[in-house]
Amino acid sequence: MRTQSGVVSWAMALVLTLAVAGAAGGQTAPAGEAVMAWHVTIAPTWFDPSTAPPQITVFGILYALHDGPVRSLPGQKIGASLAESWSESPDGLVYEFKLRRGLKFHNGDPVTTEDVKFSFERYKGAGAREMQERVRQVEIVDPLVVRFHLKEAWPDFMTFYGTTATAAGLVVPKKYMTQVGEEGFRKHPIGAGPYKFVSHSPGVEVVLEATTTHWRKVPSVKRLVMKSVPEGTTRVAMLKRGEADVAYALDGPEAEDVKRDPKLTLIATRHASIFWIEFADQWDPKSPWHDKRLRQAVNFSLNRKLINEAACLGFCPPAGVIVPRVMDFALQVEPPPYDPAKAKQLLAEAGYPKGFDAGDLVPIPPFFTTAESAVNDLNAVGIRVRMRPTERATFYAAWRDKKLRGLFLTAVGNSGNAASQRKREVILHRIQQLTIDRAMFAPIMDLRALFGIGPKMADHAMNIVPMTAFPSYEDMKLKGQ
Repeated sequence: MRTQSGVVSWAMALVLTLAVAGAAGGQTAPAGEAVMAWHVTIAPTWFDPSTAPPQITVFGILYALHDGPVRSLPGQKIGASLAESWSESPDGLVYEFKLRRGLKFHNGDPVTTEDVKFSFERYKGAGAREMQERVRQVEIVDPLVVRFHLKEAWPDFMTFYGTTATAAGLVVPKKYMTQVGEEGFRKHPIGAGPYKFVSHSPGVEVVLEATTTHWRKVPSVKRLVMKSVPEGTTRVAMLKRGEADVAYALDGPEAEDVKRDPKLTLIATRHASIFWIEFADQWDPKSPWHDKRLRQAVNFSLNRKLINEAACLGFCPPAGVIVPRVMDFALQVEPPPYDPAKAKQLLAEAGYPKGFDAGDLVPIPPFFTTAESAVNDLNAVGIRVRMRPTERATFYAAWRDKKLRGLFLTAVGNSGNAASQRKREVILHRIQQLTIDRAMFAPIMDLRALFGIGPKMADHAMNIVPMTAFPSYEDMKLKGQ
């Protein structure tokens, strides 16, 4: 028989347990499901920060599954996340991070500085070489404090470590990784982010579920289904039928379709991204593109205002440099004027009075309306090109391996800013001005990716995390929540 005090103790324990299990900090428990229709096929390499490709897109998965001492947070380009605080030594050689107490990975293992050190040292992504050359040592002071010792002062360390410039700062569990290996981790990733992995059907979907132990807040939406839907018209159709709640990265005609539907909402992201045409062979003296006048002709041939209207419904500001204007120290310049007569004059001066066959223009998928508009403008002045579409993975592999020749249209959206030292502003502006003076690129427009939002969403949580093209997942809400 229980004593009265025993019953009271048991009851109190039950109340406390239910309070913790039901919600953190008084929040209601997660509920409902949101389906996100992606414009690309989600690959298992995206689940592991160490192997994630150097693209902004992968952070749409990484920031759901994983967390780091610092990262982009609502209202902050770099905010304290797993770390409750961080500091930089006066000489710029030591960065110290103090972790929050009680942090847990999705499998219940504690997050420690041993995991922070392990994750950084196994990182082999795009910024790995830069990190290895500049970081001398990672010192574990105790389970909550870790120090990064640099070989020399490097003002951009926090940009590389704590933004979408790289995934080097995202933390994975050392114990679990050691047990299952890299292949096992990609099959079932474990992180410390707001959502935990449930399942992956290759080429079809990834299913995630809210974790109630995330340090910042318990997500409102219980289940996220990330569907791979490369065809834009299909993404819009899913949105209209209620089969998707968010449709990512819509091209101009698809976005126009969403805009006409009173039940749907079209939003433009404000992340740091830009479109430009790359002159892959400009450094080859035997290539026509070695001639600056031809590169200038391309710049004068582009009607950036109409390209923006056709591909981006007027949301994408025409650009004069390939650094997105939302970044610190971006050179705020007007784009080259649309002047087809000047373009033809430059072609004639370069020895091509009747124009010339410039071969293929390969566009980055899925932004084919931008590419088609640029191809039409180039052909109109005598720069005869043909658009050659490729799969997205094929495009990135060819770009990485420097197999793209002639002209190609690309875009990048990774975050990151030059460190906030105003004395660097002059040299940074000078570098950007040189790219203009030498016509090294043909900037087109800042990319404001267009997303379709379905009627079930009460708060899509877009554009609250600076420089990021995806929702702050833990801040999303469905109607009725």
